Amino acid sequence: MTTRIKNAVTGRLSLRAPQAESLAKLVQAIDAAPSLLEHGDRDIEAILNTLKAEFPTLQAFERDFPSLCFALATGVGKTRLMGAFVAYLHLQHGINNFFVLAPNLTIYNKLIDDFTPNTPKYVFKGIAEFAQQAPLIITGDNYDQSGAAVNDLQDGFEQDVRINIFNISKINSEVRGGKEPRIKRMREVLGDSYFNHLANLPDLVLLMDESHRYRASAGIRAINELQPLFGLELTATPFTESNKGPVPFQNVVMDYPLARALEDGFVKDPAVVTQRNFKASDHTPEEVEKIKLEDGIRLHEETKVELITYARDNGVKTVKPFMLVIARDTTHASQLLDLLQSESFYEGRYAGKVIQVDSSQTGEKEEEMIRRLLAVESVDEPTEIVVHVNMLKEGWDVTNLYTIVPLRAANARTLIEQSIGRGLRLPYGKRTGVEPVDRLNIVAHDRFQEVVDDANKADSPIKLKQVILEAPSQEEKKVSVTVEPSINAQLGLTPSAVHKTDADGNINVADAANVVKAPSPVFTNEADKKIAQATLAVIRSLSTKATELPQSASLQTPEAQQKIVSQVKEKLKEISGDLLTGVDEQAAVPDVAAVVAKTTEIVVQKTIDIPRITVVPTGEVKAGFRAFELNTSQLNLQPGSREIVGQVLRTGEQFTLESKAGLKEARPEDYIVHRLVDFDDVDYFTQADLLYELAGQMVTHLRSYLPEEDVENVLNGQRATIAKEIHSQMKLHFFEESSGESEVVVHQGFTPLKPCNYTAAADKAPQNYRQTVQNLSKIRTMLFTGFSKCLYELQRFDSDTERRFAVLLERDALKWFKPAKGQFQIYYKQGNDHAEYIPDFVVELDDAIYMAETKASGDVNLPEVQAKATAASLWCKHASDYTKTVGGKPWHYLLIPHDDVVESNTLKSFLKFEKRT
Repeated sequence: MTTRIKNAVTGRLSLRAPQAESLAKLVQAIDAAPSLLEHGDRDIEAILNTLKAEFPTLQAFERDFPSLCFALATGVGKTRLMGAFVAYLHLQHGINNFFVLAPNLTIYNKLIDDFTPNTPKYVFKGIAEFAQQAPLIITGDNYDQSGAAVNDLQDGFEQDVRINIFNISKINSEVRGGKEPRIKRMREVLGDSYFNHLANLPDLVLLMDESHRYRASAGIRAINELQPLFGLELTATPFTESNKGPVPFQNVVMDYPLARALEDGFVKDPAVVTQRNFKASDHTPEEVEKIKLEDGIRLHEETKVELITYARDNGVKTVKPFMLVIARDTTHASQLLDLLQSESFYEGRYAGKVIQVDSSQTGEKEEEMIRRLLAVESVDEPTEIVVHVNMLKEGWDVTNLYTIVPLRAANARTLIEQSIGRGLRLPYGKRTGVEPVDRLNIVAHDRFQEVVDDANKADSPIKLKQVILEAPSQEEKKVSVTVEPSINAQLGLTPSAVHKTDADGNINVADAANVVKAPSPVFTNEADKKIAQATLAVIRSLSTKATELPQSASLQTPEAQQKIVSQVKEKLKEISGDLLTGVDEQAAVPDVAAVVAKTTEIVVQKTIDIPRITVVPTGEVKAGFRAFELNTSQLNLQPGSREIVGQVLRTGEQFTLESKAGLKEARPEDYIVHRLVDFDDVDYFTQADLLYELAGQMVTHLRSYLPEEDVENVLNGQRATIAKEIHSQMKLHFFEESSGESEVVVHQGFTPLKPCNYTAAADKAPQNYRQTVQNLSKIRTMLFTGFSKCLYELQRFDSDTERRFAVLLERDALKWFKPAKGQFQIYYKQGNDHAEYIPDFVVELDDAIYMAETKASGDVNLPEVQAKATAASLWCKHASDYTKTVGGKPWHYLLIPHDDVVESNTLKSFLKFEKRT
């Protein structure tokens, strides 16, 4: 039952791996020490000894009651984990009362929001029981009303969840001079203090957010008197500061540091930024400061465009980034505010877009500052720069901070750790694979090497990336460019198929004459254009019927033409009722059939038939683990004292049992097997033989160096550790296969081309693709034109190899293009995920179609490159099998080393690089 509820909470709340692991450790602690759930006199020392056997990092509770610390890096999701703790404890153990401590007003307000239904980050979203009746939220501001009224509410309410949220900093201020906190004072409506009301509850659990901030405070000493069942501490910093340095917590049971969060991709990648060949000694301090601000803006503007491109390319919300400037003091902050909004700084474009956040703000200005600060994630809020001194502490959780400019003196370690804390959260919840979208920039021209050296030390919590900026130039401004298939311009449906979006989100349709030399449009009058537009829409709809239209050429059959004309006429009636009758007697009635025929002809000319393919297993899919030899070389487990504490409920008397007592398994292997089946991917009924085989190998290993009584001691006391190690090895031997043949289903014989989205230099005109690129580092920000066989007017290349390959395509191909994201929907295995593969080129020749990838010769055999090649070549095989049945051309997947892309080669000579399944 424990596992079922744990897995249900994990799944419903979509917990990340470290959050799920933390919840599992709480379950493990309660399973090992059930007296954690007992109220009243308990042997705390005995509970501690029991749990120390389960958690090697646990040394002491450091409180008068059991307290466990879960140390999770900033950005991983501690508030969501608190929600998971509450949900699990209520659903599994019937616990109804929780006391949540916040370290300051910011986090206090944030926690109230996050525990309140119908808010953006509601922590219980997905828990059906709480959707029916949400927990009652009692706060430090309303407890004398809401808390006092608990017992007066309707029958059955006593069984519902009550979450008390209090601000410890306020309690600290109340107890100065030895006073009693307000919560301890008598309330007539309760007949007692609310504190005593809470202390008398039989099932109170204490949750402490950012617990490192108030470990030794007077307020927490008062809270200790609540004597909860147990405490759960959450922090990213599991130590307190002292004159002798950091003092680590002794009650940590889960440690997920920033280094692991970075490695696992749960937070942004921090990068330290400077300018190439920059020497701080060549500039005055004022000049260094201004250069850092200007380069911060350069990064900020480029990031804005990259985020627009990513959002458009993936159909997700647009994220508005902002830049954080760290000032020395309030006077400096005020000076920066004036500078950043002045005409002398980027011609005043940031006027009204900067806020100053520090203690100098009071009254209405403070309220306006807080309002704007809390809304900074909204795309409708104008703030792009936040200037602060020291007010942005824990709890200000934003996902859109991308650039930090520290202007306050600090050592390298402090600069890193304090600067990045607020900017690590990812706007889309996970890394996207687009570096600017996944990166946090710290502008540190004058401290660059010092920061890099400190980050590279063995004890550094992170490894920083490095970004070197060139000196500013007119080409630095970036825009997001959408390039439609050239068929639209050829039909005369748009003046150009190129749309630009700048960093402020302004969109314009670029003048074709200024961007590319557009062909003369086929249709010039508005009536014909409307018919052509409707024809494209009908063709898009009909293309999903592979049985009727197995390839694009099928559009030109008499039957298809008749159907298209009929549907176009119906569509035109919806759009404009008088179009087919003429607006007056002199108006010519458009020839719908002729326009449809011409439009269809151009569609066929400008299409490379890409079938939409899915592979469906026709038989039973089996999954499991293959047999293997367990590696026990690193396991040298030793027996320990595992004392179990029990308490007679009627008398309150306690008793202890030594480790040999308790639940004894029938055979040694059962200790391990019964823990292995708790893992979600382990099925006992199909894997029982393997589980007992692996457990038997472990028992044999333990017997090789321990006496029999110690073997059972280790198996009983450390079964969770053993099971986790065996499971980690099992995952390396996981398989998934179908017992039958796979059926290839073709949903479309051809698919319309998608728009391509690029980020490019704003003021640089497209360059002819034949022209040699002088600065290869800039090629990804350049657009190229001059094509006659490409299905788009503009293309962007990721390398000069791709540009040179395009030269060959223009010479030897019938038509070609670089596909956009989602054009093929080919996926390959990348770690635990299935990532989309977007090939470099699609090329049609007179007798075949090539899917081509150009790759640096040294990278051809990399595992990820080969995984992509395997997936793509299998797709090409399925496509060829289909096109063979409809008279189409075969597909070939080519993986071409860069040093073979020379103009003396022909396209067909690259067939020697074909990858086959």
